Amino acid sequence: MALVRQEIGDVLRDLRQQKGYTLRQVASRASVALGYLSEVERGQKEASSEILSSVASALGVPISQIMHMVAERFEVVESVVIPDTVPAELVTNYDSTSMANTR
Repeated sequence: MALVRQEIGDVLRDLRQQKGYTLRQVASRASVALGYLSEVERGQKEASSEILSSVASALGVPISQIMHMVAERFEVVESVVIPDTVPAELVTNYDSTSMANTR
């Protein structure tokens, strides 16, 4: 299951790296503790709206873009369907193949 804080952290890290900024540079520009920003990027801490706004400003990106990128990530995760059973045709094909290999 995807967590909002992890997806936000991944987006912030991706944007920071795309822009070629270090964690220290962004933390300084956003007036956020380096360790705290690191934890936010790793999805270990929830960032308040104030912190997100400061980091977005430090990255030169509107917060709406960050949230849009997070939403896109969730759309991908939510569209993946993992069946809770093995489809019958796979079982049939497996049984046929395994029986042929034992002869």
